[in-house]
Amino acid sequence: MTSARVEQLGTALAGPLLAAGDEGWDDAVLLWNAMITARPTLVVQPESARDVATAVRFAAAHGLLLSVKGGGHNIAGTALADGGLTLDVCRMRDVVVDPAARLAHVGPGCLLRDVDRATQRYGLATVLGFVSDTGVAGLTLGGGFGYLTRRFGWAADNLEEVEIVTADGVIRTASRTDNPDLFWALRGGGGNFGIVTRFVFRLHDVGPVVTGGLAAWSAEGADDVLNTYRELTATAPRELTAVALLRLAPPAPFVPEQWRLKPIVGMLVCHSGTTAEADLAPLRALGEPIFGHIGPKPYVAQQSMLDDMEPKGLNQYWKTEFLPGLPAEYLPTFRDAALDVASPLSFSVVFHLAGALNEEQDGGAVGNREARFISGFSGVWPPGADGDGIVAAVRRSWECIRPFSTGGNYVNFQLAEDSADRTAAAYRDGYRRLRQIKKQYDPDNLFRVNRNISPRENPNGDVPATAR
Repeated sequence: MTSARVEQLGTALAGPLLAAGDEGWDDAVLLWNAMITARPTLVVQPESARDVATAVRFAAAHGLLLSVKGGGHNIAGTALADGGLTLDVCRMRDVVVDPAARLAHVGPGCLLRDVDRATQRYGLATVLGFVSDTGVAGLTLGGGFGYLTRRFGWAADNLEEVEIVTADGVIRTASRTDNPDLFWALRGGGGNFGIVTRFVFRLHDVGPVVTGGLAAWSAEGADDVLNTYRELTATAPRELTAVALLRLAPPAPFVPEQWRLKPIVGMLVCHSGTTAEADLAPLRALGEPIFGHIGPKPYVAQQSMLDDMEPKGLNQYWKTEFLPGLPAEYLPTFRDAALDVASPLSFSVVFHLAGALNEEQDGGAVGNREARFISGFSGVWPPGADGDGIVAAVRRSWECIRPFSTGGNYVNFQLAEDSADRTAAAYRDGYRRLRQIKKQYDPDNLFRVNRNISPRENPNGDVPATAR
């Protein structure tokens, strides 16, 4: 890139074009996972689909590595194109709610909290994740799950339409009737097919108050809590989502001093229906928790209550698997593995998914719809500290639970180190179709800074072994 070409790009854009040292650069390249060291040469902050199309055509014409940053929350660091051009869509953050049509029109730079706050004004919500600082775009394009998944499916299942810039720089609309193959691929296929510049989500009656919160007990009682969790999830209505977790109690003001950094087992719940008291009776029977409270709270507060557990700027290393169920032998395996991982910032979870996502017939490319739980281990440590032991513990623990897996995994939780086989395993039978659609819309693989679905022949065969 010559300075003249860069200047030409800047002139063609309505939004800023940034280089290192410019005002706003540091925020533009800041990611949630501090393990990511990639840095682009240029950052475009588009203000419209037209700006996005201009940047896409420029990257294609000059052979630049291209990436998109929404919330920057992806653990694999796919938001930044190392040495290339990154589109930071932070200026495209509008949310327009149509309560009569029960639709939300959402810009690609929106965070979860932007959408939740806008839709809750009307007592409506769509399926999003459970950390409000997460970007809507990356979450949705990879599937997206959260407290409402059991009722309404993946976030991607709730898409009605998108506006997208494809690799040829054309602005298109994709829906079940317009470019339906592309729309199918976008619902789970990640950023492989273009840059979405507008999402249209279906909305549902939720809130403004739900029953939710977190309660924690001593890990000495982990067997009782985990068995209660297993029984609770076996009969839970779809309005109830429960998450079991094991970790060291954080050194936070709400934790009694004598329990800080001691092993605890907790249960995080969200009940968006009207029968919470009866449905949560097994949990109440566990007795008084060490800390925490489950009761009525605003839905937007429930959606943000985990934010402090996942701040920006820490090193993050995860390993997870989809599970078809919770056999009795899984719980002690998970307990022991989770205690192995435990460190001041690390945690281990089992998240209940079963419900609507198992039944959706037209939900797009999200794979592994037989999954009923997702479980895994999150190793977290501060920059500058030695994380080798934490990474090793996460890997050991992950190996312990793999025999219980469906054989699949969640693409949004994959690491940069994960192989093409593991990406294929996230889609299973849909991988071949995704690859054909990739060939049609991005034959030169312009959009490859992601969990990539290559349009080219795999060196080890037509498709990775897990998708054959």
